[in-house]
Amino acid sequence: MRVGVLTGGGDCPGLNAVIRAVVRKGVQEYGYDFIGFRDGWRGPLENDTVPLDIRAVRGILPRGGTILGSSRTNPLKSEDGIRRVKETLAKQEVDALIAIGGEDTLGVAARLSGDYGIRCVGVPKTIDNDLSATDYTFGFDTAVNIATEAIDRLHTTAESHMRVLVVEVMGRHAGWIALHSGLAGGANVILLPEQRFDVDQVCSWVESRFKIRYAPIVVIAEGAMPRDGDAVLKDDSLDSFGHVRLSGVGEWLAKEIERRTGKEARTTVLGHVQRGGTPSAFDRWLATRFGLHAIDAVRDEDFGKMVALRGTDIVRVPLAEATARLKTVDPSLYAEAEVFFG
Repeated sequence: MRVGVLTGGGDCPGLNAVIRAVVRKGVQEYGYDFIGFRDGWRGPLENDTVPLDIRAVRGILPRGGTILGSSRTNPLKSEDGIRRVKETLAKQEVDALIAIGGEDTLGVAARLSGDYGIRCVGVPKTIDNDLSATDYTFGFDTAVNIATEAIDRLHTTAESHMRVLVVEVMGRHAGWIALHSGLAGGANVILLPEQRFDVDQVCSWVESRFKIRYAPIVVIAEGAMPRDGDAVLKDDSLDSFGHVRLSGVGEWLAKEIERRTGKEARTTVLGHVQRGGTPSAFDRWLATRFGLHAIDAVRDEDFGKMVALRGTDIVRVPLAEATARLKTVDPSLYAEAEVFFG
C-alpha cells in the first residue's frame, strides 16, 4: 500500500502531529510507503511531491505549520483539474490519499471520493472549529489559548489608560474562538457572526464599565456584523473557494464607540498569530489520535470517511456529511456569556 498525504487550507498548529502519527503507525505496524504532496491540492495537480518516512517526521511533533506546505488551491476550479489529480496519483502509484484540512480541503476530498472514485480519508483541521461532524478540530485550542493570553495582557493596558480595547479574532463565519477566548479572558462584550450586534447596545455596555472606573474589553469575531449594515471586508477579491477576506470590523467598531461615547478606543487584530507557533498539549493529543485513526481507516479500506472526535472517542463519519454545513455557536451558549456583558 502506498499512501499520499496532503495538508490544505490555512496553516494550523497540530498539522505536523497528524503527519507524524500517520507515518509512524503506517510504516511500523502496516508496512506502508508514504509520499507527501506539497502545498495542499496543488501537489496532486502539479505532481509536486516529497518523500515521507519515519526519518522525515522525526522531531516535528511540537512544530507549528506543516512540513508539507499548504495552499487554498481548488482542483475542482482548475482546468482539467480532476484528470490531472488522477494522473498524478496513478503516476506516483498512490493507492489511498489522506487529506488533512478544513471545510474546503475536505469538501474537495468528498467530491473526489464520491464522484470520481479516488480513495480518500479526511482529517479535520481548522482553528475555527466549524466542522459539524466533530466535537473539536485540532488547532482550535491553541488559537483560543493565544487569544486568551492576548486578552489577559490587554486588560492591564486598558486599565492603565482607561481606554476601550477592541480585540478582533479569527473564525470566519463561526464565533467559537471569540466565545471561548472572550469568556476565558473576562471580556465585557463578545460579538459573534451568529448574532448581529446593536452598536448602541455595545456602547451602553462600554459606558457602564466606565461608571465603575473599569476599562472594558470588547472581543469581536472577524465575521461579526452590525444589525444595520454588512460585513466589513479587507477587499472584494475571492479565493479559489469563493471566500472573501474578512477583517476590519474591529477597527470600524472602535471608531464607532469613540464617536458615540467620546471614550478613547483602540483595536488589536490578532490575525495570523492565532494560527502560528507550537501547538498546545490538547491539540498535539487530538491531532496524534486523528492521525492514528486515519491510517486505520486506510487499512480497513473505509474510504470516503473523516475521522472525528465524539466525546473522547474517535469515530468515522462520511466526508459528505462532515462538510455539509458549518457548525456555529448555539444561542444558548452565547446567552451564558451575556451574563458578564456590561
